[in-house]
Amino acid sequence: MDRKLLDILVCPICKSDLDLQSEKSELACKPCKLAFPIKDGIPIMLEEEARQILVD
Repeated sequence: MDRKLLDILVCPICKSDLDLQSEKSELACKPCKLAFPIKDGIPIMLEEEARQILVD
């Protein structure tokens, strides 16, 4: 994923920074405990497409 794009993307729900989880091809929002998928290099930033994650 392009680093410039990653720098400007934020969670669509809480506006927090996202963590790239390259091994899972997703962007994770720790405050919302959601992971947004990246499909064919395009982040899908829709709440209904996100999955719940466990945060340390």
